[in-house]
Amino acid sequence: MTTCATTDLNTTKRAYNFSAGPGVIPEDVIRAAQEDLWSIFGSGIGILEHSHRGKEFDRVIEEAEADCRRVGNIPDNYRVLFLQGGATTQCYQVPMAFLADGKTADYFSTGKWATDSMKEAGRYGTVHVAGSSEATAFDRIPDDADTKYSDSPTYVHYTSNNTIMGTQWHRTPTPPGDAWLVCDASSDIYSRPIDITRFGMLYAGGQKNLGPAGTVLVIVRDDILEKQVRDLPWMLDYKLQAKKQSRYNTPPTFGIYLMGQVFKWIERQGGLGEIEKINNAKGKVLYDAIDGSDFYTPHARVQDRSLMNITFKSPSAELDKKFLAEADAHSMANLKGHRSIGGMRASMYNAFPHAGAVALASFMKDFAQKNG
Repeated sequence: MTTCATTDLNTTKRAYNFSAGPGVIPEDVIRAAQEDLWSIFGSGIGILEHSHRGKEFDRVIEEAEADCRRVGNIPDNYRVLFLQGGATTQCYQVPMAFLADGKTADYFSTGKWATDSMKEAGRYGTVHVAGSSEATAFDRIPDDADTKYSDSPTYVHYTSNNTIMGTQWHRTPTPPGDAWLVCDASSDIYSRPIDITRFGMLYAGGQKNLGPAGTVLVIVRDDILEKQVRDLPWMLDYKLQAKKQSRYNTPPTFGIYLMGQVFKWIERQGGLGEIEKINNAKGKVLYDAIDGSDFYTPHARVQDRSLMNITFKSPSAELDKKFLAEADAHSMANLKGHRSIGGMRASMYNAFPHAGAVALASFMKDFAQKNG
C-alpha cells in the first residue's frame, strides 16, 4: 500500500505571482474550490465529477450566468456564453460567423493579439486597419485623430489591453454607420465598470481575471446572433450554443464553476467600481516607482498605460537578468518580459494583492540604489 505525504495547503506560503496568464486566482476562491472538488452542495460528489446535465451543474451554470450579468450589468437582450478554446478560437470564429465574402471588417492593430485576429479575419473577408501603433513598437493606443474607418465595415474589432507591451484602451471606439463593435477583453475583463450596450459582442479568455485557462466568456447581443452569414460547424455556431445554454456538448464544467466563484468574489469586493479603485491603487504604486527613478524605462506611452500589465526595463539586458533572478529569490515570480520586448512585466490582475505591488516597488528602489 502506497501512502502520500499531505500538506496543509492553506498555510503554505504563496509567492507573489506576476504572471501574464494564467494569472492569480482569489485565495478564498481557491479555498472554496478545495471543498467543492471533494463535495459540492453537500452532494458527496465533487464539481469535476458531476454530469453537465445534472441538477448540481444546472445550479452552477445558472448561478454563474446570473452573477456574470449582475456584476457586469448585462441587459436581457444579450446572451452570456461559456465556450471553449479561449480567445484564440474567437479570433477566427467571429469573422467566420459574421464577415461575409467580399465584405470588410475594421481592426485596430495594437499588438500581437490584435494582429493575430486580423490575420484570421483575412481568411473570410477584407480587413481594413482603422488605426495602428506598429510604427512605434505598439507603445500606444491610436489616437482618434489617427483613426480612419473604411466606408462600410460590418464590424469594428479592438483588443482592449495589450499584455505584451503594457498598453490599454481608456476609451471605447465608436464604430461608423451601422457597424457594431467587437472587443477582445481577455486581459482586462471586469477590471473596471463597462457599458456593454456599446458592444455587439465582447469576449474574453478566462485565465487572467475570470478563472482558469481554456474557458472563454462571450457576451453577444441577440440581434447579432441573427447576422451569422455561414453554415457553421456545430461547435462554432453561436446561435446553437446560445440555444443550448453553452451545453451543446460537455462544456468546461470546472472552468464555468470557477468563473462563477470569481463573479461572486467580485461582488464581495464591492463590484466593478471598487475593483477599479483597487487596480488604480496597485498600478499607481508601481508607476510611481518607475517614474520616480531614472534607473527604469517604461515602454508604454503615459496616457495609454495598462493597469493590468506594467512593462519596464533597467539600463541593460544584464541588469534585467540580475533583477529577475533576485526578484525570484524574494518570492516575486514570473516578472520576465515577453521575448519580443524583453525587460520586465509586472502583471497585476484583479486578484493580485496590493501588498505584492508594494513589495515589488520596494525591491525596485533597493535594486536601483545598489546597481545605479
